[in-house]
Amino acid sequence: MIEVYIDGASAGNPGPSGAGIFIKGNGLTKRYSIPLGNISNHEAEFEAFIHALKICLENKFTVVSFRTDSELVNRAVEKEFAKNQQFAPLLQEALELSKQFDLFFMKWIPSSENRVADELARKAIQKSRTGEK
Repeated sequence: MIEVYIDGASAGNPGPSGAGIFIKGNGLTKRYSIPLGNISNHEAEFEAFIHALKICLENKFTVVSFRTDSELVNRAVEKEFAKNQQFAPLLQEALELSKQFDLFFMKWIPSSENRVADELARKAIQKSRTGEK
């Protein structure tokens, strides 16, 4: 099983934002810092999830366990509903992608267990500020 740790971060709300994705399992580790431009922190959390889903599908990972410290994203995925309609299109895209896996799990974890993804997201903010890709 592949474990995927995700985090989104923003410097300001909205502000320069980034996604951090840490993938491990089956003898591999992959790290991604993806600049997201100027968006809110919650949007960054959803965008990190969507980017991670796409990366897993591109790599043909079929059994995945996602870990997030975002209660908002975890709850939305669990209930398949976004209370704030601003996030509904992002949730819908994520749910459609998640259905392409043979086995998909999402688990909330405390921030202390998500440090690698957090560091990657903060690195992506710096890239976002400088226009680096």
